[in-house]
Amino acid sequence: MSDIQDAKDPTPAKRPRSPAQLRNMFGTNLRHLAQAYPSISELSRRLGINRTQFNRYMSGESFPRPDILDRICSFFEVDARILLEPVETMGRQGQVLNSPFLADFLGYGIRQLDETMFPSGFYRFTRRSFVNSDQFIVGLVYVFRSGTTATFIKGYEARVAMHYQGLPDSARMREFRGVLTSHEDGVAFVISRRHAMTYSFNYLARIGSLENNFWVGYVARTVRDGSGERVTRMVYEHLGHDMGRALRTARSAGFSSAEDLLPYHRHLLRPDEPFR
Repeated sequence: MSDIQDAKDPTPAKRPRSPAQLRNMFGTNLRHLAQAYPSISELSRRLGINRTQFNRYMSGESFPRPDILDRICSFFEVDARILLEPVETMGRQGQVLNSPFLADFLGYGIRQLDETMFPSGFYRFTRRSFVNSDQFIVGLVYVFRSGTTATFIKGYEARVAMHYQGLPDSARMREFRGVLTSHEDGVAFVISRRHAMTYSFNYLARIGSLENNFWVGYVARTVRDGSGERVTRMVYEHLGHDMGRALRTARSAGFSSAEDLLPYHRHLLRPDEPFR
């Protein structure tokens, strides 16, 4: 009798996934994570994984050894759920800005920002240096979208700027990331370096130009009063997805005098006028 009862009322159990299903889920998640990087070759190099082998992981043809899987998870800051569920659903309980409490307030602008307002791709930026007011910082950032919910920005502080502040210049320490939100007449974003306790707030508005690819605004850093200049004017120039222009910009990143700035960047920054 008990055998019949058990057959009629079994305990629900989740069916184990096949190796092919696990490979496909992992490959899909890896492709999603790789979208944040403009070059698969560069991403493979940073991971220390052969490009051909990395492509096999992304296509679901192959699966990494445990030590390689651990390296991938550490690099992308995800856990072993990358094998079991879509990576874009992981950790949603921690998405503070899109939480029920803030979704219609701070989260609203994040969801509204689209390609027409601020396109994805590389940007060259110029601003006055906070640590050396006689110099300007030229840098490169990459803007990308994750699904349909958020727009992110990432880049690297120039080595010379890190040296000037007495900070380590490894890629991990120089990297900064942020999230963008739409504004009534532009875009705003918050940026920070890894594990830093200070942030920068950025605001940009598009200006009329031949290619319609310039934004002007300001950046403010969160430091205490008396710590030097805290707000300065800033220019962003959209370079699109042109790797050649991006690499040339990356090679020129760092300190620059006003005289050496690109003419239109210097015109928009108005270095001789105080920022108000």
